[in-house]
Amino acid sequence: MATTNELTFDRHEAEVSPALVARALADAKRTSYWLDNVQRPAPHPALHGSITTDLLVIGGGYTGLWTALQAKERDPARKVVLIEGQRLGWAASGRNGGFCEASLVHGEANGANHLPEEIELLAELGAQNLDEFEATVQRYAMDVDFIRHGSINVATEQHQIAWVAGEAEAPGVDYLDADAVKQLINSPDFLAGARDNHSTALIHPAKLVWELARVCREMGVEFYEHTHALEMENTGTQVQVLTADGQITAQRVALATNVFPSLLKRHRARIIPVYDYALMTEPLTAQQRAAIGWEDMVGLADLNNRFHYARPTIDAEGNFRILYGGYDAVYHFGGKVRSSYDTNQRTFEKLAAHFFGSFPDLMDVKFSHAWGGAIDTCSRFFSFFDLAYGGKVAYCAGFTGLGVGATRFGAKVMLDLLSGKKTGLTELELVRTKPIPFPPEPAAWVGVKLMTSQLAKADRNHGERSAFLKLMDKIGMGFDS
Repeated sequence: MATTNELTFDRHEAEVSPALVARALADAKRTSYWLDNVQRPAPHPALHGSITTDLLVIGGGYTGLWTALQAKERDPARKVVLIEGQRLGWAASGRNGGFCEASLVHGEANGANHLPEEIELLAELGAQNLDEFEATVQRYAMDVDFIRHGSINVATEQHQIAWVAGEAEAPGVDYLDADAVKQLINSPDFLAGARDNHSTALIHPAKLVWELARVCREMGVEFYEHTHALEMENTGTQVQVLTADGQITAQRVALATNVFPSLLKRHRARIIPVYDYALMTEPLTAQQRAAIGWEDMVGLADLNNRFHYARPTIDAEGNFRILYGGYDAVYHFGGKVRSSYDTNQRTFEKLAAHFFGSFPDLMDVKFSHAWGGAIDTCSRFFSFFDLAYGGKVAYCAGFTGLGVGATRFGAKVMLDLLSGKKTGLTELELVRTKPIPFPPEPAAWVGVKLMTSQLAKADRNHGERSAFLKLMDKIGMGFDS
């Protein structure tokens, strides 16, 4: 049993040999495993010259692609253009863990803290969104490795056993004692678990980008990559967007730039980039696979504030691999998005040590890839929306690492907002309210560091939240994983 000052993962970091960690990471590519794929399509050309369109989508990640697809589904005759500053899906959409969850609010506890009167409705809408996501994959025969076998939250500390037992009281969630968890996924760390059988799917993140783009192209959406939107101007009846070598005149604009500075400057203080990191193992041998179990393709997360996530995947050659990430969430002073932050050797080493401590039967496994990237974090930890320029521009961001499924819902909301009509979605408190902006530097950096340290302290104190965390909960800037 862990003591107050000795959490499971702290022990692993101290106990696992640095030489073992160094050997395991020695040949790992510092790039996203998902994007390092021969199936990655060639880029579309950049925009040169002037064009007009009914709808312009700015941003080629999940939010933008779902917006373009659903816009064409609603009105096949509508001209839709999508521009992307670099490559489709090159950022968070191509780097994430591939957990497609029903939750729209980063979990029930966090949603109840911020939107208590709407949490039941949002749970229904989230479940509906995941069902519609799956139906879309099937309707267009999208090759995205979609597997809806659910997920499991595991207790790694004694006090967390009661938490997973509480989770298992919900419909469709099964309680697993220590023996049952180990039969599913063999780890000495896992003391109990709650398996949700339906509200999480696993997908191949990059394939989802490429397949969404394929379907959009078949519907007639025009794509321009390496086309960065520089300025946006309201001309009265239309919106003009300037790029480095072009100009786009649009009736409506959907901004799907997420972590990157918004063209609506009033929202720049509502988003900060927090960096998350992950490892992918090399293919496991048959003996290693037998030792770990994990026959069901389910995702995994622990219940710490500084939580880990892990999942299996089958590569193109039919080999079994494990993705392992989380724990560190790094904010850099100044809030800049920089490619140099996408690698973090100290975090990679920490994750590798935690992996080997949790799965001692895999001590001889090496990692093929180690990567990271920025998450668009807002103070309520789930998406927010806006409508600007007299209803001609919609904006959506702030998914905070839970965007694989929720971006589809966000795109749906943006299209409702741009329609100019009141709908059930546009009237949601989720849509009408905004998260509290982050303060300017150095207060933002100090605040994030203090929040991180207090969350770690709560993990070491049986989950008990400090006065600071309780104050953050009260003012609407708290997080409960």
